[in-house]
Amino acid sequence: MRAKQQEIINALKVKPEIDPNEEIRRSVEFLKRYLRKFSFLKSLVLGISGGQDSTLAGKLAEMAISELRDETGDISYQFIAVRLPYGVQADESDALEAIKFMNADKVFRVDIQSAVDAATESVEANGIQISDFNKGNIKARQRMIAQYAIAGETSGAVVGTDHAAEAVTGFYTKFGDGAADITPLWRLDKRQGKQLLNELGAPKHLYEKTPTADLEDNRPALPDEVALGVTYQDIDAYLEGKNISEKAAETIEGWYNKTEHKRHTPINVYDTFWK
Repeated sequence: MRAKQQEIINALKVKPEIDPNEEIRRSVEFLKRYLRKFSFLKSLVLGISGGQDSTLAGKLAEMAISELRDETGDISYQFIAVRLPYGVQADESDALEAIKFMNADKVFRVDIQSAVDAATESVEANGIQISDFNKGNIKARQRMIAQYAIAGETSGAVVGTDHAAEAVTGFYTKFGDGAADITPLWRLDKRQGKQLLNELGAPKHLYEKTPTADLEDNRPALPDEVALGVTYQDIDAYLEGKNISEKAAETIEGWYNKTEHKRHTPINVYDTFWK
């Protein structure tokens, strides 16, 4: 195994093989412990895209909330699923099906288009042209603003969907979808997430569909694997300690090195981040 590969596996805590039921329970109990520890929290809030990661995180969150209600008798616990389209979203039907599968207690819909467009126009009024890529990041950050606004009014914590295959490549927006209070999928790669959803009986097309961040207006539904230049099959194999092509390994390690700042808290004067 490559030295860098072992370093990354150790950092992201990925197992070469998992027991799906064991990992389901691990995530659910983790969410429950968090809510019990911080007793002022009464809700879990999660943005639902209709893809694999939010479908899995949402189902686990609802399981945790349901079990807490049963165990404590406190009916104020709730899981809130949030739809966050930019205008009309092509796969909204998938998001609604995912919400039905996870049996969310409450469902909110916040259209972020006016807020994103207003922010873009306000910045561009200074003579700065916002690129389509940068606007995509504004969308991701605006979605998180909405989730925290809801969490702030419902004594809630925001659930993140970060997982190992995303973390290793830094394929998320810093302080956008990368921002959250708790991340129940952290440690799992993409293939392992599918195993959990299969065990949970999720509709297959929700986790077998082509993954896309769908943030850019000029390249809608751009597949993650095209943007990354490497397949999730290779990323998962790498994280599980398997041998992959030199080119794929170098691409993954290149993303890991380039995006190290995303996996780090804000830098202070005592940090050794750059050494």
